[in-house]
Order: sequence, then structure tokens, then C-alpha cells
Amino acid sequence: MKIIVGLGNPGFSYRSTRHNLGFMVVNALARQRRMRFRRGRLHGAVAEGTIGKEEVVLVRPLTFMNLSGRCVAAVRKRYQCEPADILVICDDIHLDLGRIRLRRSGSAGGHKGLISIIEHLHTQEFPRLRMGIGRPPEGVRGMDYVLGAWPIVHEMIARAADAAETWVYFGIEEAMNRHNKPRL
Repeated sequence: MKIIVGLGNPGFSYRSTRHNLGFMVVNALARQRRMRFRRGRLHGAVAEGTIGKEEVVLVRPLTFMNLSGRCVAAVRKRYQCEPADILVICDDIHLDLGRIRLRRSGSAGGHKGLISIIEHLHTQEFPRLRMGIGRPPEGVRGMDYVLGAWPIVHEMIARAADAAETWVYFGIEEAMNRHNKPRL
């Protein structure tokens, strides 16, 4: 069983913000795999299905970004999986726009959604797929930047969805080898 968590904020006003890239990727995977999200008692929307022969659960935490750990901990408990089987997808201001990067584990890097997940899982040992949104322009606060509307980067969302599927099929090492390359 693999769990793919896309981080974001619920609500129409956040739908097209940089901070909702994780939601956009799991939504794309759900469309490709004809999986339907449903809300439950796990503090999020969950879609169950398969990718290849692997059972997969797609998750959109509905607790707002800074409390994402509540949902991820509830999903982990419900599906009895190890942190290594949970891929978390999120935005990253430290990566150039359009760049994606997978890691086996690591720090939160200041991302409040990852901070919450680390606190609730009591470990940093879970894979993550970070999607570059670039740094805010001079004079723009980070929070205003990540929550601001922007043109959606469809190519990056498609590449991130492909990277998540590679993780399911072949594991984190192969996914990192295939997808941690600068955009050409």
C-alpha cells in the first residue's frame, strides 16, 4: 500500500494558489486513474485505487496547510503503513519555478505543512516531492506570495504526477534518478 498526500488549503479562494500544488497533483492522478475523492473521518478527502499492481490511497488534507499532520497521522493509522510508504507532495520556494525534487527524507525546510507532518508522525523519515515555485519578488511577503493566485504550471503538475507514479512502481531511488533533473 502506498499513500500519496498532496498538500494544500481547502476552499475555493485557495484553489489556484502556489501553496495548492500538492492538491493539483493528486487531483491529476485521480483523474488519470479514475479515482474519486470522498470525505471521511480522517480530516481529509481520500481516493482509493491502484497504480499498476500497487494499492494506492490519494489524500488531500482538509485541515489547512499548517495542520496537515493531523490528517496524515490519521491516514497512517487507518491504513497501517510505514512512513516510508507515504509520499508527501508540496510547493517549495527554495526551488526554481518548474523544478521538482524527490527526497527519501529530510527536514521541513521551513514548510509549515511538512513541520506539522513531522510533528504528528514523530519522524522526518518519509519521502517528499517538492515542486519549485521560486522566491517571492522583492518586497512581497512569503505568505502573500504562496497564497497568491498565479498561472498554473500544467507541465510541472504533469511531471510531478509522473514522478509520484514512478515512486509507486519503482521506489524512491528510481524516482529520484529519473525526475531530480533540472528542466531543460
